[in-house]
Amino acid sequence: MLIKALVENTTITDDLGCEHGLSLYIETAKHKILFDVGASELFFQNAKKFGVNIADVDFLVISHGHYDHGGGLKAFLRENEKAEVFLHRLAFEKYYASRPNGTLEYIGLDEYLKHDKRIVFTSDRFFISSGIQLFSHIAQKEPLPISNRGLLKECDGHMTDDTFAHEQNLIIEEDGKNLLITGCAHNGIVNILEHFCSIKGRMPDCVIGGFHLSSSSGGHENLETLDQISQYLLSTKVKYYTCHCTGLEPYKILKAKMGDRIDYLSTGSEITF
Repeated sequence: MLIKALVENTTITDDLGCEHGLSLYIETAKHKILFDVGASELFFQNAKKFGVNIADVDFLVISHGHYDHGGGLKAFLRENEKAEVFLHRLAFEKYYASRPNGTLEYIGLDEYLKHDKRIVFTSDRFFISSGIQLFSHIAQKEPLPISNRGLLKECDGHMTDDTFAHEQNLIIEEDGKNLLITGCAHNGIVNILEHFCSIKGRMPDCVIGGFHLSSSSGGHENLETLDQISQYLLSTKVKYYTCHCTGLEPYKILKAKMGDRIDYLSTGSEITF
């Protein structure tokens, strides 16, 4: 299995642009998969430079209804004429972020695109193909990331806290190995791993994605929480590649505690799994 990071907040080379967003290309023995499409058309521009033909992608998964993961959807539908697009049925609701100056910014998807015939709305557990499935409806046993604060949804004309019911995670099983991919882990990376374990009866072999341990305003989880998370992640004996909303400072703290059990995935990074 091959994974290429088409878009992330940072980049390992000046040849590939970066932005606040995420897009991963995954190639299995049978399928070419795109997980998220970043905030813009950058994923497509980087893909061409990275030797990835977006027209060949078999299907697209969008992790949740925020622009930094689905902002490139219009470009994807233009450049790829065959792939189905899998989103949670709540992904096209109206989502906002409260900014430090007191304003509200719309951070949802382009609502017009939900009518495209290739959009497939998923349920709490959805099977795409043999060995490839999505899951959501995460039991929130452990506290959610503090950086979720200020992320809102519009409901009947009123603003309420986002419950992140629209967030889904991807499982790919190949050759007896399980890969778990998260978009932002708004539901908490520990909660998501526990849910995975309840489905599969074991931990994944590898986890890739954002853990939402920081916010765009620069704040991040406190040291005690990061220590608890690192202890839990170490106890799973899983290999982690994190990125995007984890934040560079929280990553440095996790890295210091977890060593080679965790690495960072920037634009241009490539993993053979």
